[in-house]
Amino acid sequence: MSSPQGTFAAGAALVDGRVLDVVTAHGKHLFAAFGEQIVHVHLGLFGKYTAGTGDPPAPRGALRMRWVVDDYWTDLRGATACEVLTPLEVGVILARLGPDPLRPRPNGRAAYARIARSRAPIAGLLMDQTVLSGVGNVYRAEILFRHRIAPYLPGRELTEDRWVALWTDLVRLMRAGLRTGRIVTTRPLDRSRQSGYVRSEDAHYVYRRTGLPCRVCRTPIAMKLLQARKLYWCPTCQA
Repeated sequence: MSSPQGTFAAGAALVDGRVLDVVTAHGKHLFAAFGEQIVHVHLGLFGKYTAGTGDPPAPRGALRMRWVVDDYWTDLRGATACEVLTPLEVGVILARLGPDPLRPRPNGRAAYARIARSRAPIAGLLMDQTVLSGVGNVYRAEILFRHRIAPYLPGRELTEDRWVALWTDLVRLMRAGLRTGRIVTTRPLDRSRQSGYVRSEDAHYVYRRTGLPCRVCRTPIAMKLLQARKLYWCPTCQA
């Protein structure tokens, strides 16, 4: 392991040449354990991994971390966090995160306990990593539309039965996205083609469809900024 950019040089030196035991994820946090030394990465909005085989390319730009194992290499750029932590420090991070729909045997009860006490809009709560881990802007917009929930509904006004239905659907959608490498949230009846490959323009109900007609009621899709992120919804279906 190395840090061509230099900003992670000390951390890379701690684990370089050591055996990787396991890589785990919780929400947007990745943990690669080399014994008691754990590399923690949070991609944030702009972080990205690239990988390949053979000789790695010459380092260019802000290349934070590079792994090379035999004929395989992986590069990390633009991550919010890239650091070496102890198991205790990892435990502190995990303790402040909400449940992750992609974890084994996911349970949304802890998330609902926080939502049910909050006056904040449900659209904001779904993006709060202390409430729920790993839900990005696409899933936030799409899951609210699928369950016809107004994005500015205060969390405490969301009934438990609606939350259970939303959570169950979210787990299913996110696992399908992980399996296929694509986020497709529309039902076949709401697409221009009801069978075959789902084209990108048919993949979502509201996300990045500002001004376009709702697939269900034909109302133009709305967009506003909420906590510096674009929020998309249908003013009629999600009234």
